[in-house]
Amino acid sequence: MIKAEHIAGLPEAPLDTSGSPGPAGPPGQPAAIVLRAVQKEFALRRGRTVQALDGVDLTVRAGEFVALLGPSGCGKSTVLRMVAGLDEPTSGEVLVEDRPPAALVRDHRLGVAFQDHALLPWATTFANIALPFRVAGRAVDRERVGALIDLVGLNGFADARPRQLSGGMRQRVAIARALVLDPEVLLLDEPFGALDAVTRRRMNFELARIWAERRITTLLVTHDVDEAVLLADRVVVLTGRPGRVRHIEEVALPRPRGRDITRDPGFHETVDRLTELLDESAE
Repeated sequence: MIKAEHIAGLPEAPLDTSGSPGPAGPPGQPAAIVLRAVQKEFALRRGRTVQALDGVDLTVRAGEFVALLGPSGCGKSTVLRMVAGLDEPTSGEVLVEDRPPAALVRDHRLGVAFQDHALLPWATTFANIALPFRVAGRAVDRERVGALIDLVGLNGFADARPRQLSGGMRQRVAIARALVLDPEVLLLDEPFGALDAVTRRRMNFELARIWAERRITTLLVTHDVDEAVLLADRVVVLTGRPGRVRHIEEVALPRPRGRDITRDPGFHETVDRLTELLDESAE
């Protein structure tokens, strides 16, 4: 069954929250995503609870690409689920375009892609990408679907079923589906996590290209430091559970970012610095 969320689809150093929730992106750009003092607890058996997030403050500006890094279980995906309107904070506030996320979900203004592409196995590439139109009760814009097939590099595969596509191609379909209703915000939860290393790297460059063309506000959850640095304007490192903002890294690398950027000394310096922070957070 297709779920609604699949459619739209340091030694320990002091915490560095200098970028949270302050200005980011081009001066004067409004905030697209705001988290204020967000805490999240989950109920366990026998009345016990576990705290996933503790006092998270973060602002993502319109048109900005932000990546969330942190050790497993630190609450990265919980942040994304709250922004997607799939969960609510125990305390604090989450706003998207100055509204509760549920309001944008109702208006189909959020695009979401998960690690599980959740394509309809019997439907063609075209039909899978067009699905959000049908869910929203709108007429399918065939020209827009065709343009997105072209954007994600799937010309010639409009009539292919998911079983006829590679893993990377299926994720391209999922990303195109997330973009088809022209959302204001794109949320990506480990979209390439199930791919092999070579395919994942290729998809990173494809996503960088797609984002450069559309400049949509994007929040990415990833465990891959190279992926975060390649794609993001800022990288937010969370502590181990309960997740707190430990460090926000401005990625001072030029755009557009192609394969040559991975040979830039600044790229490797940034990756090394964030890897060290991530390792220490995990400890």
